[in-house]
Amino acid sequence: MHIGIVTSEFPPDIGGVETYAIEFAKALISLGHEVTVFVHSRHASIDIPNIKVRPVLKFSKRLDSIILKQYSVDAWHVMNATHSWLTLATDKPVVVSIHGNDFLNPYPLVGNPGLSQIELLWRLTKILGPLDKLVGKYMTPILMRKALPFARIILSNSRYTETVFLNKFPACKGKTRVAQVGVSQDFLDMPLVKKANPIPQLLTVSRLSELRKNVDKVLDALSRLKDTTDFNYTVIGDGEFKTQLEAKARQLGLADKVSFIGRQSTQKVVDAMMNSDLFLLPSSTLADSHEGFGIVYLEAAACGTPSLATRQAGAVEAIEDGVSGFFVEEPTVENIQEALSSFLTGKIRFDQNECRAFAERFTWNKVVGHALPYYLAVNKP
Repeated sequence: MHIGIVTSEFPPDIGGVETYAIEFAKALISLGHEVTVFVHSRHASIDIPNIKVRPVLKFSKRLDSIILKQYSVDAWHVMNATHSWLTLATDKPVVVSIHGNDFLNPYPLVGNPGLSQIELLWRLTKILGPLDKLVGKYMTPILMRKALPFARIILSNSRYTETVFLNKFPACKGKTRVAQVGVSQDFLDMPLVKKANPIPQLLTVSRLSELRKNVDKVLDALSRLKDTTDFNYTVIGDGEFKTQLEAKARQLGLADKVSFIGRQSTQKVVDAMMNSDLFLLPSSTLADSHEGFGIVYLEAAACGTPSLATRQAGAVEAIEDGVSGFFVEEPTVENIQEALSSFLTGKIRFDQNECRAFAERFTWNKVVGHALPYYLAVNKP
């Protein structure tokens, strides 16, 4: 089959949904299917073996429905709930993957009419751009409510995400399936290394654009431990709060113990996870944003590294308590401090082989297997 993937997140950008999209596509290829990925026209070019990437979209239903009609595929798979409008514009089967923030706080605003992108109106861009955004903000949720029930199946990355989704879109009851996520072979193929760090190595990998990731609280917790416990803490990732967090680390007297090293290649992330003793991401759950699953926890486990997370949202399914990590009940500075103290003093220990064994339960072929039957179905409500 030839599967057309429509996505607003894709490498070289980094993040959980970007990982989901590329690994899903690779799994389809490995199973013998043809894949074409459609991204925004401004998306950075990337060369991926056996996958055609078409940077043609405008993220406007009006414009994109015209663009996509030019391509012949057997089925469509959209990687963001907002692109579900495609169910209303094609007679081909449409599968939708949902992650959490894509339907809680819809992006991109595909309901916009795209007036500012009409070549003859370029002189009016300053006026039409805000108008597009205003219309898009109003119309995108309406489009989603209308289109999502027509999907052949809606694949959720966790049971938690499915529950939140059905509470918001009850008309989709009976149309969802929990497919979860997988772990890239890049992480599983690396032989585990014996962790013998003289100083405990702590690691966070995250976009630093959401305060709910609580890197600031981790810094506060570590500042309370720095005089009694030795450690090194590395943060991989970029974002609007990176400079602010670096300044906070200096103010807390952590400059010699904390390093913000920005965005890194996949291989460098794998190396960092392999050589770290504990992965940290005790995220909060907000009304319009949550940790839908947390692929990064599985990636750490695949490297034999346990995680500390908050016992909320999808993280509960991404970590096996006492096997591949442990939890704080609420992500307060006090709770994070206590948990870190227990780990750094050896009160809590983990086996790296058990961490990897947990991660090995999650494969992309399993995730893709949930979608395959629906690519063949007749697309009717």
